[in-house]
Amino acid sequence: MRSAREMGIKTVAIFSEADRNALHVKYADEAVCVGPPPSAASYLQIDKIIEVCKKLNVDAIHPGYGFLSENATFARRVTEADIIFIGPSPEAIEVMGSKLAAKEAVSKYDIPMVPGTPKAITDIEAAKVKAKEIGYPILIKASAGGGGKGMRVVENPADFEEQMNRAVSEAVSAFGDGAVFIEKYITSPKHIEIQVLGDTQGNVIHLFERECSIQRRHQKVIEEAPSAVVTPEIRQAMGEAAVNVAKACNYYGAGTVEFIADEHLNFYFLEMNTRLQVEHPVTEQITGIDLVKEQIKIAEGKALSLKQEDLSIQGHSIEVRVYAEDPKNNFLPDIGKLSTYKRPQGAGVRVDDGFEQGMDIPIYYDPMIAKLVTYGKDRAQAIERMIRAIEEYQIVGIETTLSFCRFVLQHEAFTSGKFDTNFVNKHFSPELLDQNNLSIQEQEEEATVAAAMVNFLLNCNYFIVYNYLIYKCLLLIFLAKGLKYPGLN
Repeated sequence: MRSAREMGIKTVAIFSEADRNALHVKYADEAVCVGPPPSAASYLQIDKIIEVCKKLNVDAIHPGYGFLSENATFARRVTEADIIFIGPSPEAIEVMGSKLAAKEAVSKYDIPMVPGTPKAITDIEAAKVKAKEIGYPILIKASAGGGGKGMRVVENPADFEEQMNRAVSEAVSAFGDGAVFIEKYITSPKHIEIQVLGDTQGNVIHLFERECSIQRRHQKVIEEAPSAVVTPEIRQAMGEAAVNVAKACNYYGAGTVEFIADEHLNFYFLEMNTRLQVEHPVTEQITGIDLVKEQIKIAEGKALSLKQEDLSIQGHSIEVRVYAEDPKNNFLPDIGKLSTYKRPQGAGVRVDDGFEQGMDIPIYYDPMIAKLVTYGKDRAQAIERMIRAIEEYQIVGIETTLSFCRFVLQHEAFTSGKFDTNFVNKHFSPELLDQNNLSIQEQEEEATVAAAMVNFLLNCNYFIVYNYLIYKCLLLIFLAKGLKYPGLN
């Protein structure tokens, strides 16, 4: 909406009853309620959304990066209603929405592919034979999947049948499609993706890579651009492969081609996301290009104003997803009221969020409440600014992933670039979120409580004999935790 406003375009927000006070509702020129809180009764109501567009003479729909953003039926219905869909064609969405169809589409190009089955497989015994040919460990994946759903890693043949049944069941439940296929499981994978832009005249460019390997439950938590380990030669090869993937389905608009890379940085095509990505700000930061504006211009039928040789990487950017989740409790979602909510500020800090102080975190939608982005002249400065921004970010009333993100940013595996999608399993445990990972506010609160305890003991007659020892012990605790006791030199 900010991008549209800068372009002189007025906006209409749709919202559910749960989002009546949401920031996008307040920011838009107009806003219309489309139903009760459950997304199936509001944000997924295609007929209702098109009805609102017709009533308000809306020219175009930007689908964002959730709900109906990769729904080919929605894109087709919008186009049939003589409304511009700010995204790719329904046909491109359909092809790339199926991992198997996507693999078939790009097969005519010389794009590296993970060894696996070219088609969906349903026969258990035949699947077992194929898994043995590929070699364990293998990965069973839902063809229509995403977000880690319908995905099972199988280490040995004895577990295959059970895991395949689970993958099929989860795929049916999540996507209404039980088709699964088998791939070789890359044991130490890095998740690297390439941002692409294409126009309706057939021009396609890439805007370099994003590193997205810090994940939990196969979903991203920290992203950065560029990757700390991708060489110029690999960057060029991945970029060319991504452009060819886009050309394979006559893609136009903004899209992301995802790759998986092994420990030697051999990379393989994974899938294409036919929408704007949550992590698109880091690409905007290092290129200076507003991707939403580019989407709108492409939807208007304009040719790309940029050529590949016009683009270069400037500096480094990192994004952490601030989820309403408890990292000390297996990242389970949390709900509650934001009794305190103060954003970080300063040079190189950007916050894209949807909440304000006093608002409630609802149970109906994804638990991400903000994207915290930093930019620096190099990776070290971007990390320093992110740690500072996390310390400044004050969120009270719910648990968040900020402490986990700070832990990651200070870990040697991250700072060295020697990490993969198994970071959480390899390096993280809840007890590691100790005093060093607390925010400044939390440290001050703990110091205040501890100081009050010291004062109580020092002034209590019952403890006169032990005052000195207690005093010394508590001072040692303060020193060990790196805290300052108020009033003491």
